[in-house]
Amino acid sequence: MHRTLAKLAALGAAATLALTGCAAGGSAGGDTVEVTVWHYWDGTNADTFDAMVDDYNSTHDGVVIKTSNVPNADFLTKLRASATSKTLPDIAIGDLVWVPQINEIGSLADLAPLLPSDVLSDINPALTSFGTIDGKQVSVPVSANNLGYIYNKTLFEAAGLNPEEPPATWEELKADGQKILAATGKPAYELFTQAGDNGEGLTWNFQVNLWQAGGEFLTADNSAAAFNTDAGKEALGYWKDLIDSGLSKVGAWGELGKSEVASATDGSWMVGIWDPEQPFDIGVGPAPYPEDGTPTTNLGGEQAMVFDNSPETTKAAADFLAWFLEPEQVLSWSEATGMLPVTNSIATSDEYLTWVDDNQPRLRPYVEQMADAHARPNTPLYPAISLAFAKEIEKALTGDVTVDEALDNAEKAVNDVIAKG
Repeated sequence: MHRTLAKLAALGAAATLALTGCAAGGSAGGDTVEVTVWHYWDGTNADTFDAMVDDYNSTHDGVVIKTSNVPNADFLTKLRASATSKTLPDIAIGDLVWVPQINEIGSLADLAPLLPSDVLSDINPALTSFGTIDGKQVSVPVSANNLGYIYNKTLFEAAGLNPEEPPATWEELKADGQKILAATGKPAYELFTQAGDNGEGLTWNFQVNLWQAGGEFLTADNSAAAFNTDAGKEALGYWKDLIDSGLSKVGAWGELGKSEVASATDGSWMVGIWDPEQPFDIGVGPAPYPEDGTPTTNLGGEQAMVFDNSPETTKAAADFLAWFLEPEQVLSWSEATGMLPVTNSIATSDEYLTWVDDNQPRLRPYVEQMADAHARPNTPLYPAISLAFAKEIEKALTGDVTVDEALDNAEKAVNDVIAKG
């Protein structure tokens, strides 16, 4: 066991503090600065984070970090309420796509001058670019995940395919899929075809194929839709071809876990979820891309933001994040939680990759994909944009409109969201 992991295990799971209405950034007594942190993690993630906070508190004089768990569904609502009552936490850790919205809730500190330059330069650039708003580094990543190809080795074997060689391209996926369908009668590939309540499942899966085909989702300044292009038609046409050929079907997400389909593009977090009691013999590979396209995937994870509550708490909060992003902590956090490292030095280190190969070999393709990963547009309008887009694209997948009509309608819907602000 890694020495920091051993230390965390010895510390044990710290009890999560109840969320209170006390003003953030208060003094814990004397010259001690109290830094409050809100996050939505639970289970192993929360226990590990709280243990690391205990470690920090025990080794850093003059600062006390206090954590509070705020349920994911309530997080933004509670942040807005705390802004109104002037009780914002000092650090908020939330989903990557929330950063632009949180930036509008309260004044976020520019972390660039507060963090060591070698810390910032070591972070995956796609993750730091997402936290760059109006020339300020308003967030830094503390965890990462991405989308890769997960497949059922047993169904691959039943079709006479090599279970250790997943398809690398769209073309190979289709060819393998025809063999799987013929041999097993089961669709080869699960698509996220329903917009649902927020659209994001469909949208962020589609973005992978859009980028692979050479397209962009929004313009560089996020002022207009950019997906209604030849690349957009190629990506949506790929999805429609999979459905029309019977290799994919329209329906609720979750068929891969039931062994009703042979494969899907899904997140790195599924490795940890499925590993203890595997629903099937799991294989993992990079997200397939078109033969004439570019390998890439979509980034997820959590980012930390520091509210500029006072000079003392802002500096203390930044110091804590600098510590959390040091190699030893990034390594320990990644090994304990199964999240992907946010820094290049750890993601490519022999120590981490050896741990992956020995303990979670299915993570290896996801780790390697981090070098080619993209982040979604960092605009506060993104949630509304994602839903508007998905609602229109779903209509092409169900056969109600053509690919061209769906992209035209999605472009208009997204531009309407942007125009209304």
